Amino acid sequence: MGKSSSKVKTTETSFDIMDVLFEQGGQTVEELETKLGLTNSTVHRHLTTLQGRGYVVKDGSSYRLGFKLLTMGGQLRRNVTAYPMIKAKVDSLAAKTNERVQFIIKEQDERVYLYTQTGESAVQTGAYTGRRGPIHSSAAGKAIIANLPKTERDRLIDSLDLSKTGPNTITDRGELRNALREVRERGYSLNLEESTAGVHAVGAAVRGKNGEVVGALSISGPATRLKGDRLEQELPDAVLGATNELELHIEHA
Repeated sequence: MGKSSSKVKTTETSFDIMDVLFEQGGQTVEELETKLGLTNSTVHRHLTTLQGRGYVVKDGSSYRLGFKLLTMGGQLRRNVTAYPMIKAKVDSLAAKTNERVQFIIKEQDERVYLYTQTGESAVQTGAYTGRRGPIHSSAAGKAIIANLPKTERDRLIDSLDLSKTGPNTITDRGELRNALREVRERGYSLNLEESTAGVHAVGAAVRGKNGEVVGALSISGPATRLKGDRLEQELPDAVLGATNELELHIEHA
């Protein structure tokens, strides 16, 4: 790390340890030593500090992440504008469509799943509350970008890493701008195997009282089922109806 860096190495080490515990579950001091290339004393010192603050818990000889992180995440979610209304609408739409429904927010250059629910016919796609991913390759993410103020939208597009995450991910900035213009014109967005092979989705942005983009609602499911009139008419109507209701609730809350 160069002298010009503003990063704090000890803080980074603590987060590296937490990342390993998040990705791989419980770990012993020795396992963390090996995975991170740290000394026993360094790992033990960081774990002791994290344990003392409630971010890490010791089970026998292993350490795991503590539920203090869930407490913090729950509070963050409650701070989102109209979260109880969002949750109720996602639940209702999942029951109505029998598909997976999610509400996504933008954080920096990524999408974050604020809340997700599955209907009776929904398939597992790896989406779960708190999951993050590229914002440009999802229906909800594209709906958010399309409805940002132009200056913010242009800055975001220029900063994105347009790597492929699915067979049809948009990897060209000019093509992405054209796609976002179409989203604004029709009022909703489509994801045709852009984030995951075999999965289609429909999304629309939700605005707050001052016109700001709060996030986006989307319905996703297998491409074999989300096609034809269902993809082009039925689900867009359902998403747009739900987002309009949410905006009315937010406006009059």
